[in-house]
Amino acid sequence: MDMVFIMMRKTWRLKLRMLMTTVLMFSIVYFLIMLVGWHFGITRWRFYAVISIAIVFLQYWYGPSLVKSSMKVRPLSEAEAPHIHQMVQELADAAEIPKPEIGLSEINIPNAFAYGRSSKSGHIAITRPILGLLDRDELKAVIGHEMGHIKHNDMAVTAAVSVVPMICYYIALSFMFSGDSRNGGGLIIGILGYVFYLIGQLLVLFISRTREYYADQASVEFGNKPAALVSALYKLSYGAARCSKETIDELNTNRAFFVNDVNNAEHDVTDFQQIDFDGDGKISDEELRRLVNSEVKISKKNGIMELLSTHPDSLKRVKRLAELEN
Repeated sequence: MDMVFIMMRKTWRLKLRMLMTTVLMFSIVYFLIMLVGWHFGITRWRFYAVISIAIVFLQYWYGPSLVKSSMKVRPLSEAEAPHIHQMVQELADAAEIPKPEIGLSEINIPNAFAYGRSSKSGHIAITRPILGLLDRDELKAVIGHEMGHIKHNDMAVTAAVSVVPMICYYIALSFMFSGDSRNGGGLIIGILGYVFYLIGQLLVLFISRTREYYADQASVEFGNKPAALVSALYKLSYGAARCSKETIDELNTNRAFFVNDVNNAEHDVTDFQQIDFDGDGKISDEELRRLVNSEVKISKKNGIMELLSTHPDSLKRVKRLAELEN
């Protein structure tokens, strides 16, 4: 119970980071749209505020529908998968939130993801290939991870702020190559738009990595073993590494929703193999405990890769889960 209390208490840090990131991202898009307005002679601040709020709200409101469509999700009935519905109900009870809607995603990468506007309207989807890959404990740990995202309401924030870099990019593209000089103002807006695009991308990746740590902790808080989640991450990385590059590229824009970053699957498999001491393709409780008193260091190359990833470095992530192992 002490560990559960500590984890629940620390979620305020996640909420603070999400709030600060949202405010910063909103400020970026507000400032950039304000510059565009001034460029065309529109000087009323209310205009910029309304446009900025409208853009973020539309992404927040329609984001779940876009995710559902792009990830080819259909409802998964209780008659089709009673054991999965039972898992979700048990985890929802542990999380003290309404049972999320359950869907099946018809994509060819083994994984799971959560989406929705709030913890009261959450959705959890599993992909078809995950069903034959994970055992019951591993699958429940993964669903618990997704339940953590819903509990923390972080998927809605991610969906809302992720549109900001895209807006900056299109503004940059429009003004840098428009040929509209206007004393060089258009080119300056284009350059600033591209700079804000890069900053926005890094901020989105930062908040995405942060929320993964808290979702891992939540899965443990809901009664799952850390080793089961690590084993699942190992198997999911291996499954993604076997997929074609075309399959990975098709889902690149939505990879932040997955349990692990499918772009780094091959690298992650190599990391997991370092702690799979008996080479059986799973991570046991004992193997995970061996990491508790070990130092995990990542190279500069891996550190840079992590900055450009939607998920934490796999060894750092496993180290944190090892510290939760009883």
